[in-house]
Amino acid sequence: MNLPALADLLTSRGLRLLPGSYAVPVELLVQLPDATIVQFTARGTTLRLRSYSPDALTTITIPAECGCGDHHPQAGPSRVTLSRYAVPLAERTVDGELEFGWRHHEAGLLHLADATTHFFTLLANLRTRELAGVA
Repeated sequence: MNLPALADLLTSRGLRLLPGSYAVPVELLVQLPDATIVQFTARGTTLRLRSYSPDALTTITIPAECGCGDHHPQAGPSRVTLSRYAVPLAERTVDGELEFGWRHHEAGLLHLADATTHFFTLLANLRTRELAGVA
């Protein structure tokens, strides 16, 4: 699986893969149907899903290498990311050491297809708890 295939899968479920998502190591920014943003990361031995309000997204401009304007424009490309001031509304994690016996950085080695399975599990858990009124 690659990011375009994942984007199609998410779209079929009413979700939108946002720019700033990466396949290696897996880091996904996904917009839910209610405009809530979720961030899924696979790092070390931890799988983590955090939800954010829609206004947590920001656009940053990458500065040009030299910035002189002669060789490059003064401002480089723009990137969508979470604001550094964004505070998660809720968080769900899987401790890979406890669940799977991971010892080092196995979460970071997950292929996108394997990580996506965990993403959907954590998302279902997040939504179930939100519907029950538990943060």
